[in-house]
Amino acid sequence: MSAQTTKVVLSGDLIGSRESPVEVAPAFAALERGAARFGAAWDIDLRFTRFRGDGWQILLTNPRLVLDATIFLTASLTAAVPKLSTRISAGIGTVDSEGSADLSDASGPAFFISGDHLDHIGKRRLVVAASTTPDWLPAIFDLVAELMSGWTQAQAEAVVLALDPDIDTHDDIAKRLKITRQAVQSRLASAGFGSFDNALAAVRNADFEAMRR
Repeated sequence: MSAQTTKVVLSGDLIGSRESPVEVAPAFAALERGAARFGAAWDIDLRFTRFRGDGWQILLTNPRLVLDATIFLTASLTAAVPKLSTRISAGIGTVDSEGSADLSDASGPAFFISGDHLDHIGKRRLVVAASTTPDWLPAIFDLVAELMSGWTQAQAEAVVLALDPDIDTHDDIAKRLKITRQAVQSRLASAGFGSFDNALAAVRNADFEAMRR
């Protein structure tokens, strides 16, 4: 039995998978690589699990990284398979069981909240924060979703690297992408990445345990 601390379940499903079935396998591979990369950077096993055909889930044991993970996974998919996108529902709450081999037999309020909100997210929304604590988090998700919905493949590639804690500067990103520093700055600016700074800081510093009590 897992300790009753606040955790996050991200549930997602692919948009447009029926129209582009050949892209489904590459899309899931990109999401799984993104989850592995994010988990390695933050020393967390996200336990990426595919479910319900075109659906997927991960478990975040640190709720303060919920916005980072949502942006990172969205960018990872867009950078690799721009023809498809994913809806994401972030369920914030407790977890009764983290499952055995994967998350297919995991359980708890965070899983229920995340899955229920994904089922009712609607066609026009990309991400939703399924939580009342903090009450400002859903509003941040709505604004971030608006920015992410317009990303190009090139912009998403730059965002993925900009969110990597092991990469320090725009020069480092430029070397990875084999472009100029100015081109990196242009891609991040057009992606609206600078607008994420305060939102990311607010979520990273939020005391989710205190707000749940």
